[in-house]
Amino acid sequence: MSKAAQYRLPKGILGLKGPMVRPAPGTLPLRGDLAHIALADRYLVPHYVIPQFHTVGSDAVELKLGADATSDTLATLDAGSTFEVLDVAGDWCWGCVSADGPTGYIPKDSVTPQSA
Repeated sequence: MSKAAQYRLPKGILGLKGPMVRPAPGTLPLRGDLAHIALADRYLVPHYVIPQFHTVGSDAVELKLGADATSDTLATLDAGSTFEVLDVAGDWCWGCVSADGPTGYIPKDSVTPQSA
């Protein structure tokens, strides 16, 4: 059974409500092109993603600010912890620990999908 969190989907009309203050990189799961579905009622982006829940393998993994091993480390994810994958590009996954962050990149081979 999956340990995945359940997020409420936004209800009602979504729309522009004024200027947006962009959060600091590595905090909320928000990029210029996409965002976590839980942020749909707060941020306007072209695409919202329902996360795919993955489990960190047998070794801890560093959550990086960029898709590069030399990028700044934001946090260390313990073995067996859950990581919400929002995008995969090459050898890296971009995602978050939760809809409240932190958010960053981990190597694709460091996680496996959780079963439903």
